[in-house]
Amino acid sequence: MPFVYSPRRLEINLYAGDFVLLGIILASQKLLDFLNKGIARELQVSIQYMWQHIQVTGTDGAIVEDVFRKTAIAEMKHAERLAERLDYLNGVATIKPDPIFVRGSLIEMLKQNEQDEEKAINLYKQAIQVAAEEGDYTTRRMLEEILAEEETHINIFGKLLVGMTEPFTQPGTSQVE
Repeated sequence: MPFVYSPRRLEINLYAGDFVLLGIILASQKLLDFLNKGIARELQVSIQYMWQHIQVTGTDGAIVEDVFRKTAIAEMKHAERLAERLDYLNGVATIKPDPIFVRGSLIEMLKQNEQDEEKAINLYKQAIQVAAEEGDYTTRRMLEEILAEEETHINIFGKLLVGMTEPFTQPGTSQVE
């Protein structure tokens, strides 16, 4: 029985005029699910941060609007990388983002963003372990790169949050009485 091996790593068997599509498993369903959870999360925060960048007002808003915009763009690039990898592994990328938070005060936005980044960090740490267990070093490396950027994002949001709630203070310092 002849077969064709395509770039998408699928075998097409021809038999008596019928086409039979047999997918070659390139990753576990668990890893594919982690990648899709990452995509849903990245879509969520890219939309969320972009809208927050538009919605912020006042002096404090002027300080953070560019941070929100740049972070939104970075998150969209993460979604793209995850979707491309999922496609390569013969998975199907979600188009549904996780719930989006766009209303509230700037402090509420920063708190929500910090929580969302923490969730992402936990998700990517788990996904990295699964990729490593499966010997998928390319996915693992990609996830490690995204994780490093998420850690930068949470650090920035945390600093902004401290700056908005406790202006002109350094962590670990006490006020002079």
